[in-house]
Amino acid sequence: MAAEDREPPKERRLHGASAVRRGATGERPRGAEARPRARLDQPRVPRWTLFPEYDPEAFGRMSEKIARFLGTGRFIVWMTVTIILWIGWNVTVPGALRFDNYPFIFLTLALSLQASYAAPLILLAQNRQDNRDRVTHEQDRKQNERSIADTEYLTREIAALRMGLGEVATRDWIRSELEELLRELELRQPADGEHPVRDERDR
Repeated sequence: MAAEDREPPKERRLHGASAVRRGATGERPRGAEARPRARLDQPRVPRWTLFPEYDPEAFGRMSEKIARFLGTGRFIVWMTVTIILWIGWNVTVPGALRFDNYPFIFLTLALSLQASYAAPLILLAQNRQDNRDRVTHEQDRKQNERSIADTEYLTREIAALRMGLGEVATRDWIRSELEELLRELELRQPADGEHPVRDERDR
């Protein structure tokens, strides 16, 4: 067959986004050749964002440490000593050296700021602890299910062994059977003590 008689190759049909990008004619957009294609075997370059990035795990560990410290007696003692020194300094020293006069607005602001930061940190630590407890409970539940399944399997095996042992001949049963056979043999012996085979031969 000549080359001119051959049919032209069928164009590949485009679907989805490729068809939309290339259009009905199948032509690539003008800037497609200049734009490099992203490789799937390499990690994507992180994009620049307006929000600060942080490690959630490290921040969670730090919040747990702060929450543990806030819940200790050491923190209460240190906070009490700090407040007493603060108030004592601003009451006893001369007016030129005071930095927070009565009614101690700066102290109130510091304590409010501390409370506003302490509450979310404590909640974050509690959420992390709840997540750990949830995972622990899930693992315990799965372990209990496996233990129950193993116990049921062992129970069935023990029942099967008991049923099998009930059909096994024991030493006492064999002894009782031999004693019964011995009694039957003794009863079958003739009264005169002669062997039954000789009597048959004599006959």
